Amino acid sequence: MRYIPQVPSTTDDWSTQHSVLTTARRTAALVNVLDGECPGPADVADVLRAYGESDPIDLTDRDVAEMRTAAALLREIFAAEHADAAATTLNRLLREHTGPIRLTSHSGSTPWHPHLDRDDDAPWGEWLLASSCMALTVLVWDRQRPPGRICASPSCQSVFITQGSGPERRYCSRRCATRERVAAHRRSHSTERSSETR
Repeated sequence: MRYIPQVPSTTDDWSTQHSVLTTARRTAALVNVLDGECPGPADVADVLRAYGESDPIDLTDRDVAEMRTAAALLREIFAAEHADAAATTLNRLLREHTGPIRLTSHSGSTPWHPHLDRDDDAPWGEWLLASSCMALTVLVWDRQRPPGRICASPSCQSVFITQGSGPERRYCSRRCATRERVAAHRRSHSTERSSETR
């Protein structure tokens, strides 16, 4: 079974575990792990488990290759500078790579929820692209801005989900933000010292 584990003790627990925001964060985590150098099935399975997928997770090298293709397409959404660009990319992916929206309960094992893949046992790459497009589409609709970004640090290409109503984040983590702030500070002091020695 793809995407949904057995129903936990309450529907609210299930809804939280599989919320739009959680699914979007899972998308970012998978895009990042799949962008790495030769991720293996175990690496990808670890991310899936961290976001609620139940064992057994039987991924093959071919599954990972298909998921890498899907992740590369999803990265385009994170690269969008404006809501219009994100929506245009999502519309193209929805048109070219997903099926019509459908409701499933995985034969009664979960609460009813929407899917865009062909069926409950769709290949992993198709599942990743369809479930991610669904979540990212809802975020664009809800916030009227791109759902995420690529980290602004030149040494990091990780994607992340933007959230909240404050200033938009530029970095994927505090570590990247701090590293760039320290580098800018050093450049500034280096420039000051250069001009003092002239």
